[in-house]
Amino acid sequence: MNHDTSLNALMTGIGRQARAAAKVLAAASTETKNAALLAAARSIRAHRDEILAANREDVAEAERKSLGGAMLDRLVLNEARIEAMAKGLDEVAALTDPVGQEMARWSRPNGLDIARVRVPLGVIGIIYESRPNVTADTGALCLKSGNAAILRGGSESFRSTAAIMVCLQEGLREAGLPAEAVQSVPTTDRAAVGVLLKMSEFIDVIVPRGGKSLIERVIAESRIPLFQHLEGNNHTYVHAAADLEMARKIVVNAKLRRTGVCGATETLLVDKAVAGTHLAPLVTDLLDAGCEVRGDGATQAVDRRVLGVAEVDWQTEYLDAIIAVKVVDGLDDAIAHIERFGSHHTDAIVTDDAAAAEAFLAAVDSAIVLVNASTQFADGGEFGMGAEIGISTGKLHARGPVGVEQLTSFKYVVRGTGQVRP
Repeated sequence: MNHDTSLNALMTGIGRQARAAAKVLAAASTETKNAALLAAARSIRAHRDEILAANREDVAEAERKSLGGAMLDRLVLNEARIEAMAKGLDEVAALTDPVGQEMARWSRPNGLDIARVRVPLGVIGIIYESRPNVTADTGALCLKSGNAAILRGGSESFRSTAAIMVCLQEGLREAGLPAEAVQSVPTTDRAAVGVLLKMSEFIDVIVPRGGKSLIERVIAESRIPLFQHLEGNNHTYVHAAADLEMARKIVVNAKLRRTGVCGATETLLVDKAVAGTHLAPLVTDLLDAGCEVRGDGATQAVDRRVLGVAEVDWQTEYLDAIIAVKVVDGLDDAIAHIERFGSHHTDAIVTDDAAAAEAFLAAVDSAIVLVNASTQFADGGEFGMGAEIGISTGKLHARGPVGVEQLTSFKYVVRGTGQVRP
């Protein structure tokens, strides 16, 4: 059997098992699904040392391959991050089960009773890089929403993903559900991604999470609908009516709390009306905190440490301690800059002017728009969703954090008493 044939056979087997498991999950009770999640959380805590050991091997190999700082930060696990994974499973178990919820119900003059009811999507394929916690988060969300999951983590986190997968499947078995409800692709062969993207017979939606090259490949090759998230080129705009101390706290947090997350601010826009009072403190705070600042002429003038900015910087998701800074001529100019260069992911305004805030919220066409808060809140957990499978920047079906509700579709349930159509 040649390589292509054996890989196709492997992936087809995974797909068949997932489709069969999805039928079981769709009919599973809330109590059974919650039991599996809680058991998986206990297993993660019990197998902490094994997960850490697997992760150390992944990190050592990544360092030998000179993996970038942002990717390495996403890859590393420690006791706190493992506990956060387990806690995330507990939190997903505590969420309301969306499956079977009535979204709307009405009656027709002929007596027909019609309801729109949430149902699982079916089988979800998740392709992601580096972050092993995604394995637990996505597996949990798919399980809670009654979907089977096929996970394809990056080769750099292969051992970590496998160790976490053991815990998830242990939880499923303990609850009497098929272990194949959550599977990972057991190969680092990049060709497996290409096969996965063509498995429309078995997979209902693909969720890509990773760098621009991965997302672009998935968009180009997939024969399956996507929850699309291209990149997080996010902005924080300090408006003319911004409180300086609030702005300083928000800007440093938005950029530097964790530079490698998709909610990190990549461009700071400062209103010309307050550049004289606000620009220097904001830039100094960033520089003193170890952030490289690339700025326009006005920004370079406030501190000799500021580097020049190029056109490409306005379009760049750095995922690093680097920020582009520009002075803009009012609210409309800020909105125009975001529209031209942003990725429609997450953008924020800092202002005490309620009218300006509402105008920004209405005009900025992003999945998440914030007033007087850090862009780092772009996270399903922070939205009370327990966890997220990703941030969708597309406009169809799901937008913003994709949690359990967004992993369902709906069907119409029509109850009659013998009606026939004239």
